[in-house]
Amino acid sequence: MDCIFCRISNGEIPTQIITETPHSIAFLDAFPLTKGHTLVIPKKHHEKVQNMSSEENIDLFSTVHNVISKVDKLTGATLMAIHNGKEAGQEIPHVHVHLVPRSTNDSGGPIHCLFDSTLNVSDSETSEILQKLRD
Repeated sequence: MDCIFCRISNGEIPTQIITETPHSIAFLDAFPLTKGHTLVIPKKHHEKVQNMSSEENIDLFSTVHNVISKVDKLTGATLMAIHNGKEAGQEIPHVHVHLVPRSTNDSGGPIHCLFDSTLNVSDSETSEILQKLRD
């Protein structure tokens, strides 16, 4: 498999590492959206969050928790984003958490600006969705 994030975590591709744990690594994005744009990845290859072990999940999100406070010091606000699968916008099929420092003049917006419109969902559709999520 030729996964760029696996190659980074294996030390094959140099990167600007912020911190590293037994299961995760945080580093500056090579193609940043803003200054300080950081990625946090599991060292082991997983395409989706739900494919990770509990131990890897705990480690990844503990690393996110520790690093986001540092990133947040850059501008005072940080967007945290995970594209969980190709249909969700994931470009590299390896779990990665984006930590993007935000400011009012950075040309970004709220999550709703990613979509053209909101949906009108009927009460019966909402009940059906809720049941599927509870199962």
